[in-house]
Amino acid sequence: MLQRIATSLRFRFVARQSEIERQAGAIPYAVIDGQVAVLLITSRRTGRWIFPKGGLMEGLDPHQAAAQEALEEAGVEGVVGAEPLGAWRTIKRRGVRVKPIEVDMYPLRVTQQHETWEEQMQRRRHWAGLREARQLLYDPYLADLAMMLRDAK
Repeated sequence: MLQRIATSLRFRFVARQSEIERQAGAIPYAVIDGQVAVLLITSRRTGRWIFPKGGLMEGLDPHQAAAQEALEEAGVEGVVGAEPLGAWRTIKRRGVRVKPIEVDMYPLRVTQQHETWEEQMQRRRHWAGLREARQLLYDPYLADLAMMLRDAK
């Protein structure tokens, strides 16, 4: 709870000083034996467990950009929802500068997982049940968004 409050306050402080950057992210998932599993990846800089995300792409709708990020960062393709599950707010560090970002997170039901992918040398990926994902994800807001998939069929 304290981490959520601190993150929210940090975001508000940074957002007052610079424009909020909009991004799109995917929560890759599959239903295995009636249980939802999500695909986590590590961030490049810190190695923390997150979901694929990135900047909006010209010529693509936000949900399509989220699917493209999942392909590049996690090596998966699938059916992406057109509506986000919610938005995740975080702060991106670029050297000594910080930038607030707000990421619309879209569900992506995985239909294909590639053995090789663009960022495989920069990231690890890991399938996790929702309970394990809640423990591994560094940000509790990401875990809350993942939990929204618990009733997926």
